[in-house]
Amino acid sequence: MKTSLANRLEIGLFRHKILVLMMFVLVSGFLLFQATQIQLGASFTKNIPLNHSYMKTYLKHRENFGGANNILISVCNSDGDIFNPEFFEALKGVHDKLFFIPGVDRIQVKSLYSPSTRFVEVVEDGFAGGPVIPADFQPDERGLAIVKGNIEKAGIVGSIVADDYSCAMVKASLLDFNPDTGEKLDILTIAAQLEEDVRQSFEKDNITVHIIGFAKVVGDVADGAKGVVVFFLIAIAITAIMVYFFCHSISLTLLPILCSLVAVIWQLGMLSTLGFGLDPMSILVPFLVFAIGVSHGVQMINSVVRQVSLGFSSQAAAQISFRALLIPGGIALLSDTIGFMTLLSIDIGVIRELAITASLGVAMIILTNLILLPLLVSYLKITPKDRNNHAGNIGEESPIWRFMATFATRKTAIVILGLTVVLYAAGLFNSQNLKIGELHAGAPALHESSRYNQDTFLITDRYAISVDYMSVIIETTPDACTYYETMNIIDRFQWRMENVPGVQSAVSLASISKIVNAGYNEGNPNWRVIPRNQQTLVQSIARVPSSSGLLNNDCSVMPVILFLQDHKADTIERVVDEVKLAAQELGNDQLQFKLASGPIGVMAATNEAVAEAQLPMMIYVYGAVIILCLLSFRSIRATIVVVLPLYIVSTLAQWLMTVLDIGLTVSTLPVIALGVGIGVDYGIYILSTMNNELKNGANVHDAYLAALKERGSAVLITGITLAIGVSTWFFSDLKFQVDMGILLTFMFLVNMLAAVIVLPALAALLWPNKKD
Repeated sequence: MKTSLANRLEIGLFRHKILVLMMFVLVSGFLLFQATQIQLGASFTKNIPLNHSYMKTYLKHRENFGGANNILISVCNSDGDIFNPEFFEALKGVHDKLFFIPGVDRIQVKSLYSPSTRFVEVVEDGFAGGPVIPADFQPDERGLAIVKGNIEKAGIVGSIVADDYSCAMVKASLLDFNPDTGEKLDILTIAAQLEEDVRQSFEKDNITVHIIGFAKVVGDVADGAKGVVVFFLIAIAITAIMVYFFCHSISLTLLPILCSLVAVIWQLGMLSTLGFGLDPMSILVPFLVFAIGVSHGVQMINSVVRQVSLGFSSQAAAQISFRALLIPGGIALLSDTIGFMTLLSIDIGVIRELAITASLGVAMIILTNLILLPLLVSYLKITPKDRNNHAGNIGEESPIWRFMATFATRKTAIVILGLTVVLYAAGLFNSQNLKIGELHAGAPALHESSRYNQDTFLITDRYAISVDYMSVIIETTPDACTYYETMNIIDRFQWRMENVPGVQSAVSLASISKIVNAGYNEGNPNWRVIPRNQQTLVQSIARVPSSSGLLNNDCSVMPVILFLQDHKADTIERVVDEVKLAAQELGNDQLQFKLASGPIGVMAATNEAVAEAQLPMMIYVYGAVIILCLLSFRSIRATIVVVLPLYIVSTLAQWLMTVLDIGLTVSTLPVIALGVGIGVDYGIYILSTMNNELKNGANVHDAYLAALKERGSAVLITGITLAIGVSTWFFSDLKFQVDMGILLTFMFLVNMLAAVIVLPALAALLWPNKKD
């Protein structure tokens, strides 16, 4: 049935090839136009698992307590303290600029100039207070002295003002939409405004501006991602050189590259037509699509030249190659497509869009490289001379092929598989140390030396608070904060959390009420407790507004904010586990502890989503590959020899991640699926020839030798070409792209080596030998 289908397609396509080519031209023109309309964008919600319980809590309460999509701007004086007119002019300018940026939640903007930034002091009559910066403030000597005193009274040194008085902070949260237009908030536009309207406008002389937050890191990542265009051009050049080295023909070099570029254009055009865009992560996928396209294109060129060397015309050679590669090439690309689609099972928007982007791209390759390429090749005048110039001198038993063919003999196979078992055991043992989440300080997507991470380190060093914080939301009954029992439980919970390794400090309404109560009693530390008397307790919290982020309007929800030392995977896991344990012991029907809000809450949810998705994703990927191999080869043995080397390489890749301190994150998790999807191609092409030879009565050694003659050079060249192309990512401005480059380079190379070394060794043991 397969042969008849291939024959019918071959006859139909080549008999009407002019019509088919015209259709390709028309579709390419339309999709090229659509591709030019594609937008590079980013969204905070696409990067988080919205259906995770933590994120449901976050979304439920972010209106009252802000979200994790925050902006922190530290305005600093590099030549002294902040108490000079130039600094306050710059600080006021930054505050006002940030306040009026569309999409900024103006209620949440907080700085020295915010009316909600107030001081309270104990006087003879009780308490007195007001805004830290009075309404009639003038930045002269007297006015600056008053502000300095108010800052100290307000207790905001370390949070709004740096510990050494060299900087002051402006904080804000972002909405999900642009209130001016009602459309979804464009994070990249916000990032550009922060850079151009805020930093560049006010950073001069001794004034420096340091900006961190999700919008800014996404903007910096997007700027770095634009460098992928350079890497794409370098990859095209490297690929062209390698393909020319393979076939020694300009026309045969250009055709697979042209068809692969058409696949990329179709991919981008289809994404735009379907309403999708590119984000800083999925912008890497077109490169992979190009690389996969060239890989399959080389197989087609290899087959055509081989058929010409047997005396067939270019037309006949193209038809024979189309028929011969339609099934193995189609199965390989279908395996890639379904493998990528398994990423849709991960409940994180950015990964799902990556899955759609990659699946569309590989599906386009089926049309451009298995159909368009042989049609175009049929017009070339290929001569036996082209075959003689072909790398690998295909068709002759070169010493390299004869040596490699020994991998398919039983004695050599036992040695190879013995070493493979040792490597696999070491990989499996060490891969148990693979961490879920980020393993380094700063924004993990960027290098430590990046401006963003340097800004992060400055803010962390100069302020007492950490930018890595998590809010544990306490849900209880209305007016619960007026009851001692409720506040005491919150206080006990906060005390436990403050003693967890990795937690720098914590703050809650309970801790503030203790400070205020001491203030009512002449600051006596003996009175720094939660009042048991209800009226006294009400008095101690009465001056804490809901805008403080420590309670909602009816005091039925109160967060405990935990400031962590860092956002490393171990720290987050340890703190979250302690929160769950304490919540179980202290919570009751009337008072529940809910995880979580804040940046660390988002990271914790993401880490748990990645951990939960890892095993199902691998099952789906390998399940898809196994099913397609069974359908293609109709043999359990053939399926084993293709899939087992892939699994071993995946295990070794996880070992490599532990060695290089690369955590399993949103950006590295898809690499495993991508590596498996692309790596299976090598095995399918080699085994398709071996399988035909075995069915014709050849033993494993001879079948593998025939496969090497027919496909060996193409497999080696494409594996090396893919690896070299991806290795250019090592020089990227983006840390996550470097990590992806390392892992993909490893998987491309080692999957290729496994296909030409481990696969024949397995075959030698699974198929009975007639002569060895």
